[in-house]
Amino acid sequence: MTVGELPLAGMTVVALEQAVAGPLASRHLADLGARVVKIERPDGGDFARGYDDVVRGIASHFVWLNRGKESLVLDLKSAAGARAARALIARADVFLHNTAPGVVERLGLDAETLRADQPELVVVNISGYGRTGPRRDRKAYDMLIQAESGMVAVTGTPQTATKTGVPTVDIGAGVYAAMSVLGALVRRARTGVGAVIDVSMFDAAVEWMGHPLYMQLYGGRQVPRMGLSHAAIAPYDAYPTADGQILIGVQNDRGWRALVGAVFGKPEYADDPRFATNVARVANRAECDMLVADFTRQWATADLDQALADAGVPAGQLNGTAEVVEHPQLSARDRWRSVRTEVGEVRGVLPPMTFRDVELPMGPVPALGEHTRAVLAELGIHDDAPSEFRPEEIADV
Repeated sequence: MTVGELPLAGMTVVALEQAVAGPLASRHLADLGARVVKIERPDGGDFARGYDDVVRGIASHFVWLNRGKESLVLDLKSAAGARAARALIARADVFLHNTAPGVVERLGLDAETLRADQPELVVVNISGYGRTGPRRDRKAYDMLIQAESGMVAVTGTPQTATKTGVPTVDIGAGVYAAMSVLGALVRRARTGVGAVIDVSMFDAAVEWMGHPLYMQLYGGRQVPRMGLSHAAIAPYDAYPTADGQILIGVQNDRGWRALVGAVFGKPEYADDPRFATNVARVANRAECDMLVADFTRQWATADLDQALADAGVPAGQLNGTAEVVEHPQLSARDRWRSVRTEVGEVRGVLPPMTFRDVELPMGPVPALGEHTRAVLAELGIHDDAPSEFRPEEIADV
C-alpha cells in the first residue's frame, strides 16, 4: 500500500461528549487522522463506560465509540477547570459537544463566546430536538426519538411496534455531525472562517424517515409495519427453504423476470398480469409471496443463495451476530484489526471509509483520565498548579 497522509492530520478536536451521538462523530474524525481530546468527568467519566463490562471489563459501547482519543478529566464548574478547557479549545480546530441545552452557555463554552476571539473555530452542537422549539429541553434518548420521529411506527410487525436493534438515531446524528465538520473545514480552507453547526437527533431521524414521510404527505396514508417486507416493493421478504429461510428483494421488473425465469424456470409468470409490474405485485402481494414461497421451499438455502446470485437477483441470509463475526466477506477483505485498551488488545472492524493510499488508524481506547497530565502540561498546568484546579471534582454536565 502506498503510504499517504491522513485526511485530517494536524487537526485537533475537543469533544465534550457522552453516550453515542457525540462520541461516534468525534471517533469518525479520529479515524480520519484528527487528534481528539475527550473531556470527561472523574466520577466515572462518559457514562457509556458503565453500560456493560463485556469487553474484558470494559463497556462494549465505549470500546466501539472511543478508540483513537485522549481522555482528559476536568472539573468544568471550577474556575481553573473552565480556564483549562478554554485554553485547550483555543488551540483546536473543532469543538464538538452533545451536552444538554444551556450547559455550554453556563460554562462559558458556547459558540458565541468561543468564536468572539477565534472566528476560525468550528463548533458543533448535537442536541436531541434542536436548540429552539417546544421540545428543546426534553430528555432525548435514542428510543424516545425513534418513537417521536415515526420510526417506531413503521418498524416491526403488524402486531408489534419495535425500535431498531442498534441506536439508529444516535448513529445518524453522529454521522451528520462528522460530515458537517468536514464540510466546514473545507469551507474554512477557502475563507478562513469557521462555523457554528447544530445537529438535532430528531431532525436526523425525520430525514431518515424518507419515503414513509412522503407517502403520508402526498398519499395521505401511514406506511404499515411489515416486518421484513416492504410497503412499496414485492417480492421483498424472508421466504422458506428446505432447510431454513432466505431473504429476497426484487427491486424492479427485470429482477422479477430473472427470478421466475432463470431461477424458478417458470418464465410464463414474467408476463402474468398479476405480477408483471411492481405495482401489480404489490397489489397482489399475498399471491406473489405464496408463489415465490412455493418455489423457494424446494431449494436448500445455500444452493438457492448461489442460484439467485448467478441470476443477479438480490438475496441474503438472515445471520445472527455470531455469523457476522465469522463472515467470510470480512475475513476475505482483511477487515479485522487489533485495538489497544487498558486491558489488552481487542478486535475491531476497520472504518467503512477505505482510502487506497493510507489505512485509517484505529488508535487505543483511553482509560479514564489517561491523558490528563500530558494535556494539562501542554497548557502549562503542572503539579504545582493553583490548588483550585481539582480535576477529580468534575460535575455532571
